[in-house]
Amino acid sequence: MVSTGALRAHLLAAGLAGPVATTREVSLRSYRLFAARDPRALIGIDPEGPWRQRDLIELMARKCGVSADPGHTSGQDVIDPELTVAALEAFAERLGAAARQGEPVLFGTGHPHRLLGFYAALADALSAAGCAVLTPAQGRCVDILTRFGLRTHNLAYVRGVALVRPAGPEHPGCEPGAHTHSPLPVRVALDAAADAGGPLPKLVIGDHGWVCGAGQLGFEAIGLADTDDPAPFVGQAEGRVTVVVPLDDAVRAAYYRPLIRYVLNRACLPQ
Repeated sequence: MVSTGALRAHLLAAGLAGPVATTREVSLRSYRLFAARDPRALIGIDPEGPWRQRDLIELMARKCGVSADPGHTSGQDVIDPELTVAALEAFAERLGAAARQGEPVLFGTGHPHRLLGFYAALADALSAAGCAVLTPAQGRCVDILTRFGLRTHNLAYVRGVALVRPAGPEHPGCEPGAHTHSPLPVRVALDAAADAGGPLPKLVIGDHGWVCGAGQLGFEAIGLADTDDPAPFVGQAEGRVTVVVPLDDAVRAAYYRPLIRYVLNRACLPQ
């Protein structure tokens, strides 16, 4: 068992909260892109409100703990560990409800090299509790716009967690999947599940486009997000995403293990 105090200390020591690696410059750039309705920042959310850059700074200050001062333009971003712990509590509560009700769930990540183990452990626990962990559109091609242009990826599942891999032969020792913010993979997965006659997920768990894309389509979604990803927090503010946990989403994979233990314990799920 990981106590709340121990979790808070770990968040700070591992750089998951407190001063994080994400810089203020990077976050402000993302807020500017979101305010300009750039798809690279929207990652599947179609915002209803105007969401100017100042609005986003205020939102992220409330939800993450970053500086609310628009004149603060450089240095490291800061995440309030109390906000992370509170969001993890809500995350665990929703996870426990899914387990008790035996809900079908869909997991997906755009950060497989960092967060695959986190989601896979949750998928294992929910499966053991009787939930169907869905894997629709296995192997389906998804064309994703990258900084190198349009690239074809394949949708794959590892331990019940969806991710995308560049099309072509795999090489030993390569990363488990590609980093992407795109909402296209979750749209492909949900379309495939619907075309097959279901089941459809009652809950989508993940990050980036997986959470935003699912929430925009009306599926309940919960997940993790860094300070330079305002879209999930806007989705939460507008009622399309249920829970967003603010944390650095790109630290070493091992640093998320205490969070697994904490969440599963709070959700009353086996570890």
